[in-house]
Amino acid sequence: YAVVWGIGSATAGASRGDDRPGSGPLRVDGGTAEQRRDAIAAAPMTSVAASAARSGTPAPVAGPTITVPSATSVGPADVPTGFPPTPQGAVGQLAAIDTTVLTSMSIAHTGAVHQEWALPGAPGVEQWVMTSNVQAFLAASGSPTLDDISVVTATPVAGQVKGTDGEHWTLACVLLDVRATITASARIGYGHCERMQWHDDGQGGRWMIAPGAQPALAPSTWPGSQAAVDAGWATWVDAEQS
Repeated sequence: YAVVWGIGSATAGASRGDDRPGSGPLRVDGGTAEQRRDAIAAAPMTSVAASAARSGTPAPVAGPTITVPSATSVGPADVPTGFPPTPQGAVGQLAAIDTTVLTSMSIAHTGAVHQEWALPGAPGVEQWVMTSNVQAFLAASGSPTLDDISVVTATPVAGQVKGTDGEHWTLACVLLDVRATITASARIGYGHCERMQWHDDGQGGRWMIAPGAQPALAPSTWPGSQAAVDAGWATWVDAEQS
């Protein structure tokens, strides 16, 4: 029960949005770069019930796919990196950031990841949705850290490019299959979006969390469900396996 409550609380706020068809990347014309990117970030996503994260009817017809490149190295704070400067690369980098945070379930490591992977002007670590997720999970588990017998896994199962602005800015979204075991097992689908910006770090460049307010909440849906397809999630395909 504690595991279910903990994960559910960590993601309940990210399971609803206003109605918007999941239909291809958004682009905004005119205005400044900041105005265009704010508009893309604030655009609502498909609305789903909170229960959609915990179960769902399998889609009768396979939905679209998104082919995501694989990491080629390990970057700061042990986050896999080496993704190319493409929208799909931004999706891959966001997934790597998320899975690193969720599998460690550590406040300290979450802070280290944010410090190394968020550009100036991005939401601070106190406001970052991933920090809230870790806090809620640990509060529900009754422990300040993930103990030796507890296991959390997070696997990217779908993604979408919500919008782009030029070659080096993408609003990337990932749907994760999150499973946790403490004294019982629990599983949910968790959707998360971030502004991602290509940053020249002097070592070939990498995608990082971009400046600006947190984007509209992504729909959290059961992997492979009709609700996931309707919400615009495209099944994850690893480029190395395609």
